[in-house]
Amino acid sequence: MANIQQRLPENVPGDFCVDATCIDYDTCSQLAPAIFRDHGEQCSVYHQPETEADTRLAMMSLVACPTGSIGTTEKHDAHIGIDAFPYQVDENVYFCGFTSESSFGAWSYLIVRPESEGGNVLIDSPRFATQLVKRIENLGGVRQMLLTHRDDIADHELFSERFDCERVMHEQDGAARLGIERIIAGEEAIRLDDDLLVIPTPGHTRGHVVFLYGDKFLFTGDHLAWSPSRETLTAFPSVAWYSWVRQTESMAKLAQYDYEWVLPGHGSLHHDTAQNMRYHLQSCIAWMKTFS
Repeated sequence: MANIQQRLPENVPGDFCVDATCIDYDTCSQLAPAIFRDHGEQCSVYHQPETEADTRLAMMSLVACPTGSIGTTEKHDAHIGIDAFPYQVDENVYFCGFTSESSFGAWSYLIVRPESEGGNVLIDSPRFATQLVKRIENLGGVRQMLLTHRDDIADHELFSERFDCERVMHEQDGAARLGIERIIAGEEAIRLDDDLLVIPTPGHTRGHVVFLYGDKFLFTGDHLAWSPSRETLTAFPSVAWYSWVRQTESMAKLAQYDYEWVLPGHGSLHHDTAQNMRYHLQSCIAWMKTFS
């Protein structure tokens, strides 16, 4: 929880605030954009909550913040934020909240499905918070943990131990060293089951992959996200740790698949028709080539 004495001057007066420990992971500005904004290098409150729904989103942001940089001057029931996670994105796909500083605030997701369909799937790792773990347990636990790349693994070992789940990761991101149970190799897409496909997408890291679920949900890690300012899909040249050229090439792979949701670890989520997603992807690829 934030130190009110260190509240940033960019915060508007009122109950909620962000303090000086914020390191601009943007979790709050993505989760509650009507309340928090990125003012450059850090986030702050630019509009205080006015309704119960606003307060709930602000409390969810407080809980999700990886650095504990959000605080309040008034007393609130913490469970308003805690019990909101996992938070439904669409259908049986949920945002876990409780982002981890060790994963740079990356978002992780939970697919809830019956055992007959393979059981629940965790996409990347959130913080191993007791409250979240209990909620996931009540939803059926975790059968598989799919890791997009080495940056967003957070507390994967603790989740693996708690739920005895199989972890999936590409060999080029150090999967063997991490003790991963199912190691992906090569650059060809691999089907995990009827609904889950692994698509290797080197670029951000050498072993980065994305996961396609049900030909509708694309979990993109640090490969692809939505840009609200440009109003199209985008990538991040400043963090192409392995190769921007390879990332541009691997981005083109995604044009052959249908999906309606882009669910990144970093950056904004987006929902649209499969046709429009394909258009935005082509726009993104053309833009990326200007940097190559």
